[in-house]
Amino acid sequence: MTQPDATPEDGPPADFGVFLGSGPEGIRRADAMSRWLGGTPITVGRTYLPGDLWSNIEGRPDFLRPWAEWRSEDPDRLFVLNVPMAERNEEGVPDREVRRMLRAGARGAFDHHYRLLAERLVGLGLDDTVIVLGWEMNGTTYTHRCAPDPAAWKRYWRSVVTTMRAVPGQRFRFDFAPSRGTDAIGWAHCYPGDDHVDIIGMDSYDQPPGADFDEQVRQPYGLQHHVDVAAARGKPISFPEWGLFRNGDNPEYMRRMLDWIAEHRPVYHSISDYCPHGVWWCPGNTASAEVFRDAFSPASLPGAGRTARDEAAPPSGGTGDELPARGPAGAAAPAAESTADEASSEQEDNTPAG
Repeated sequence: MTQPDATPEDGPPADFGVFLGSGPEGIRRADAMSRWLGGTPITVGRTYLPGDLWSNIEGRPDFLRPWAEWRSEDPDRLFVLNVPMAERNEEGVPDREVRRMLRAGARGAFDHHYRLLAERLVGLGLDDTVIVLGWEMNGTTYTHRCAPDPAAWKRYWRSVVTTMRAVPGQRFRFDFAPSRGTDAIGWAHCYPGDDHVDIIGMDSYDQPPGADFDEQVRQPYGLQHHVDVAAARGKPISFPEWGLFRNGDNPEYMRRMLDWIAEHRPVYHSISDYCPHGVWWCPGNTASAEVFRDAFSPASLPGAGRTARDEAAPPSGGTGDELPARGPAGAAAPAAESTADEASSEQEDNTPAG
């Protein structure tokens, strides 16, 4: 994806994404968010494959097809897919089981699942997908975490990448994306090697460790370390997930993160726009929403003086299905025509941990 020239003064690169749901609802809501931004296109579509069963990690065609249709509508669009490396991926599987799984993966035991996924992506025209494989591996949340056996984890990653690259017609790029900071293990211990990584990403939310943005930059395995490592290895960077979190509505963080993105020009970046992370769907983050909207909206947008919350509802005459009555984390959102029960169901089906 070619990025326009950008500086902190100019604002962030124009190509950006937003996570607003894993299925077709994420596409609809992104269209509504684009209207809130005055028509600024959201050109990066990002979603997660469910990590409950191998049959879902293989990428069911009915799950992928809406994203393939979205991607095919505009040649400038980029599809980014978070791919788990294990089933039961958010079930708190103990370290000893994770270790066994990683060692089996390192032997190629699960390669057939990823071959099928690659074939399905190519068959649907998603041959240039960015694959965020085993994201946040340096943490403790996911069964595909690295710390129980880093050596096996790295061999497993290489096996998956080799398998998917062998499928005819593929043009995938593989994004190694830890969370910011040391977490359970320094993410350098999990890096699988330059030959099997195309992009070095980082998921970075406004939360400790990192009481302020300067600390998030300079902490061990922080934002500066991320860009330094990528530069030393000749790799582009990305920010697959970023947004607000435990430090609350923080317009200073929003300004600084957008400036950081503009300065370092990632291949793509994607804000998580559900509560408590978001700026459009989460009405408690009004000050940060104004910063984000100002960065991405045309300066001459009619009604630009209205607040983010004023603009959050579907436009007059819309169906309202873009914006459920409650956000994915259960926080109240501006009124819409969808019911709270529908929104609750979408929350359970489509909101990843973290």
